[in-house]
Amino acid sequence: METLDWIVIGIFSLALIGIIVWVMRQKQNNSADYFLGGRDAAWIAIGASIFASNIGSEHLIGLAGAGASSGMAMAHWEIQGWMILILGWVFVPFYSRSMAYTMPEFLERRYNPQSRTILSVISLISYVLTKVAVTVYAGGLVFQQVFGIKELWGIDFFWIAAIGLVIITALYTVIGGMKSVLYTSVLQTPILLLGSLIILVLGFKELGGWDEMMRIVGATTVNEYGDSMTSLIRDNRDPDFPWLGALVGSAIIGFWYWCTDQYIVQRVLSGKNQKESRRGAIFGAYLKLLPVFLFLIPGMIAFALHQKTGTFLPLMENGAHNADAAFPTLVAKLLPAGLKGLVVCGILAALMSSLASLFNSSAMLFTIDFYKRFKPDTSEKTLVVTGQVATVVIVILGILWIPVMRNVGNILYAYLQDVQSVLAPGIAAAFLLGITWKRTSAKGGMWGLIAGLVIGLTRLGAKVYYSSAASPGENLFKYIFYDVNWLFFCGWMFLFCILVIIAVSFLTEAPSKEKIQGLVFGTATKEQLAETRTGWNHWDIMHTCIILGITVAFYIYFW
Repeated sequence: METLDWIVIGIFSLALIGIIVWVMRQKQNNSADYFLGGRDAAWIAIGASIFASNIGSEHLIGLAGAGASSGMAMAHWEIQGWMILILGWVFVPFYSRSMAYTMPEFLERRYNPQSRTILSVISLISYVLTKVAVTVYAGGLVFQQVFGIKELWGIDFFWIAAIGLVIITALYTVIGGMKSVLYTSVLQTPILLLGSLIILVLGFKELGGWDEMMRIVGATTVNEYGDSMTSLIRDNRDPDFPWLGALVGSAIIGFWYWCTDQYIVQRVLSGKNQKESRRGAIFGAYLKLLPVFLFLIPGMIAFALHQKTGTFLPLMENGAHNADAAFPTLVAKLLPAGLKGLVVCGILAALMSSLASLFNSSAMLFTIDFYKRFKPDTSEKTLVVTGQVATVVIVILGILWIPVMRNVGNILYAYLQDVQSVLAPGIAAAFLLGITWKRTSAKGGMWGLIAGLVIGLTRLGAKVYYSSAASPGENLFKYIFYDVNWLFFCGWMFLFCILVIIAVSFLTEAPSKEKIQGLVFGTATKEQLAETRTGWNHWDIMHTCIILGITVAFYIYFW
């Protein structure tokens, strides 16, 4: 890092401070202002926030690392702009009519209070143990690699970078709430995109172009069935990414993440109306087409450079190249002074935006779904303060979990995907049947969530046990909960939860017409339908078709 790099970082920091100061001057006297930005966000802020919230350490380290280790396999999860379209076109009207602040609150209105509690608990635990801790851990790792500093003042620089990142982000999230997340995203997103684009261009220049990358990675096989690193659709016997499992599993995980997860949906709930929310989702879907090219392909470039030189990527103790170091290594080795500072700003923007969204969403879940339920007469100002305190607590818990995360650093992306593959099916099933089938009962939805939670925890427990067992015996339990490919398990688990919801719904009392008014297909009033219809026009349809067309073209090219 040279003087010019530090000047660029300083200018970025001043711009960020300016936005935060402006946000602080806005009145935020109630929980809607603090958690949802007053529900008056425009489409550009919503779309930018969706993208910036999604792009975090799992992309800067995990996705680039996946590109450097397995090639195109993880692109199924990233070329999912069409999933955000489902959020905008299908779910926005139901969420808007419910006037819910959180996804658990929506489930309470559709099902019962028990469903709300179950989803709140699952969400909070998963945020602290996966998203917050992983983002902070990877942030420290990225800056340790980019700055090339091992220790500072006798302290491991990893901890200085990680905790410093958390404190700065927590400060502006606690002070500014949702508005600080939305408006800083408008600054951070273009910087992140520009920085990553520069890496892509310089990487191709160093390597010799697209064809050279495809030649090198295409010659590298990934299984015994002839698939290479460029194969998006792999043999169904592939142990990691069988094509059927990848298509089904990525769709289930994507549906849960983009359409039902508080972390993402909260951006859409902040829209001033259905039109702005839907267009924000469409804009976010356009942006979501970019990560494959901005993060995964640079990882493949780093792998190709390593194959040509043998020394590009750092080596691990076992002699293999460190795939997770792909993106920061490209930054450190290819960028000149000034540009390196700009890309560091992009990395900082991604990490801070992702963390800010996590803190705000977690605090909102605690404040609205727990605190306010037990103390319904609490004043709006007290709710805001409670949310600020909850953010601080979540920050502390995330930091305390980092030492555990450091022990699984070499399987960071696998850890995340494993957790999500068993977290998603039950929740996705409850939401999907909840809005599509009038007969879905309160107890049906609740038991679908419980079934998903129990099966998911059993699967995770089995993985921990059998991974460390010296000589585990072969039995049916081990085969189902450990040996079955994680993507196929995700698909079968989703189907099982669907069947549980259907069976219990037929055995229990159907919901009343008043209970599900406007929350299920076929129950909206004429006024509600009219409001939804005025929220879109031919331009929205055209852009939707363009996004779907790009997705199809991508699959055809890398088939």
